[in-house]
Amino acid sequence: MKMYRMITSDLDETLLRADGSISAANIAAIKRATQMGIKFVPNTGRSFLSIQPLLRRLGLWNQPNQYVISYNGGAIVENWENHVLLSRELPYEVAAAVFKVLQQFDVAIHVYTLRGLAIYHPVAADLAYLKTRGVSATTMRGDFSQFQLGRIMKVIAMSPSLAVRRAAKAAVEQQVTQPVTCTFSSDRYMEVNPVGVDKGQATLALGQRLGISPAEIMGIGDNANDLAMLEQVGCAVAVQNASAAAKKVATHVTTANFESGVSEAIDRWVLN
Repeated sequence: MKMYRMITSDLDETLLRADGSISAANIAAIKRATQMGIKFVPNTGRSFLSIQPLLRRLGLWNQPNQYVISYNGGAIVENWENHVLLSRELPYEVAAAVFKVLQQFDVAIHVYTLRGLAIYHPVAADLAYLKTRGVSATTMRGDFSQFQLGRIMKVIAMSPSLAVRRAAKAAVEQQVTQPVTCTFSSDRYMEVNPVGVDKGQATLALGQRLGISPAEIMGIGDNANDLAMLEQVGCAVAVQNASAAAKKVATHVTTANFESGVSEAIDRWVLN
């Protein structure tokens, strides 16, 4: 059986339940893998700061030679003292242009910097969702100049309407003159990252840094922003609740959803 040396997994709706919690089965499987020397790398659109409680539960918190990929591949971070190894940021002018376009729509706009989150026009349901993920945010007004000296990682439009998210994506791609990468996630977000930034490229960059080939990596995901990751790795796994697009590119599809899909993937195709 093929030996995988690294497992990288999406978090929301893949490793984590709908309420943001993680099952005992998933925790146990991850610990079995890491005890064998296999790297387990959370690969998320969120900030690395928001997942510190999860890293504690997995035994990976503040550990040297353990890693997180965050901001959809915008940052690779070593868990020891949250040391940022690589970051790809949105230039201020590009982020400001994206923000201006998104203001045309009835959406909440998230502006992620390397170590913070500000939300324009926040809505209660979104704030409640973020709370289940341990994400804290400040409320901002329409003056984007506050970010001129910051390190902007991504800008997000939040809407429960897929039609609105699609329209926002099309508008950004048509009206922002500089190229960007747009993806959907969590059935509520349209995310804008720097061009060329995605979970797949960051996975390859970390693997190269560690001397791990793409063929030796398992990736696990569920949604559109996971596709680049699933397309790059040797073993691509979609959990049962994944989108049709994710299942189409996957090598395997688990019988279980986010409750224990990661556990199933590790036990069936890594440790078996």
